[in-house]
Amino acid sequence: MNLNQIKKIYLIGIGGIGMSAVARLMLKQNKQISGSDREKSLITDGLKKLGAKIYIGHKDSNLSIKTDLVVYTTAIDKNNSELKKAKKLNIPTLRYSQFLGLLSRDKITIAISGTHGKTTTTALIGLIFAQAGFDPTVIVGSQVKEFKGNARLGQSDYLIVEACEHRQAFLDLEPDIIVLTNLEADHLDFYKTLTNLKQTFKKYLNKLPRGGLIVANQDDKNLSLILKNISRHQISYGLKKSADYSASEINLKSQYSQFKVIKNKKSLGQFKTHLSGQHNIYNILAAISFAKGVGVTNKEIQTVLNSFKGTWRRFDIRTKNKKQGIVVIDDYAHHPTEIKATLSAVKVKYPNRKIWTVFQPHLNSRTQYLFKEFSQAFNLADEIILAPIYEARGHEKKVNPQNLVKAIYKYNPHVQYIDSFKKIEDFLQQQVEKNDVVLIIGAGDIYKLKI
Repeated sequence: MNLNQIKKIYLIGIGGIGMSAVARLMLKQNKQISGSDREKSLITDGLKKLGAKIYIGHKDSNLSIKTDLVVYTTAIDKNNSELKKAKKLNIPTLRYSQFLGLLSRDKITIAISGTHGKTTTTALIGLIFAQAGFDPTVIVGSQVKEFKGNARLGQSDYLIVEACEHRQAFLDLEPDIIVLTNLEADHLDFYKTLTNLKQTFKKYLNKLPRGGLIVANQDDKNLSLILKNISRHQISYGLKKSADYSASEINLKSQYSQFKVIKNKKSLGQFKTHLSGQHNIYNILAAISFAKGVGVTNKEIQTVLNSFKGTWRRFDIRTKNKKQGIVVIDDYAHHPTEIKATLSAVKVKYPNRKIWTVFQPHLNSRTQYLFKEFSQAFNLADEIILAPIYEARGHEKKVNPQNLVKAIYKYNPHVQYIDSFKKIEDFLQQQVEKNDVVLIIGAGDIYKLKI
């Protein structure tokens, strides 16, 4: 398929973060873009302003016979009426990941993968590459202020893409360089076991050409195990001195963080960031390790770090009431490890403040498979409110949220379940006091909570 010959593209699930990135890129290439989603959102409104035709609700009547290509998200039902019509009309169809694979064939592709930290690392590498004059095309899983969205169209041969392991999606890519942040059990509704997930990562890494490069977190035990038998050039990073690039003298101050980067026992200089938490030191170190390997200067890297304050819903700080000093933080954390890391970062940035944590579990399946881990993830919170479980796929076996409350209670008794956003909003309005911090976390629609 030649994208240059494609003029009209229809996207099923256009409001999704990945699908909307495709829409933005194609709009910038003067393609005619239309698409549907189950509900209106800030993302669909933004795409409409850029010139996309948006349909709310999936109906076969939305799809024109003149459409050249249909791209769809795997979150839709197999019996989706628009997808069935496209196949009936013999309109070519591609999954989102297959479309990324198509883009990657003709590009020098840098793919960022791992269980946690992909979005921040992708944004950083994209921004640093742009600052250094490489003019890359970037596709990232969140809104980036500097890109005015979740995608950047460059004119060079470089493609920087967030490559997700969900349902083996990253196997559709043709990467030249892979950056690995970490590897932990997730998406177990599909993989069932961590062993199966590791095997898929091995398959992904072996897709690299013989001259390909892997930049990987040496401190991650699961990554270290699978990388032993991968015969590609590797650059390691981590907090241990044995890594090719290591961080030392880490200072996680309340207003900013700083650390030195060491290569071969020699200091490359000190770097300073607005991002909070040790997990972000890893993300930044991944970006620096890759950037230095291709000749980017410290000044170009630090210029990006000076202005970068994160992406949408990644430790996204809002002040509710300046006089009262109440701070609201919106974060995408939806895995137990991410929740622990985010809470730790909040404790460092706002010591001695009361932390209200509102968590919306993302998917019944993830809640079920990681139930024990979730129960132990909130020890640093002062008060925990559990919201109804967000469910993108209605066919899954339901988990009783009260059972999760009981499990969390064993480790932190300050927990309760509130069954609607409106009730949560009313409760917080009455209970939150001066200088308190409200942490909103989850990968669903919890960001709509009005605090």
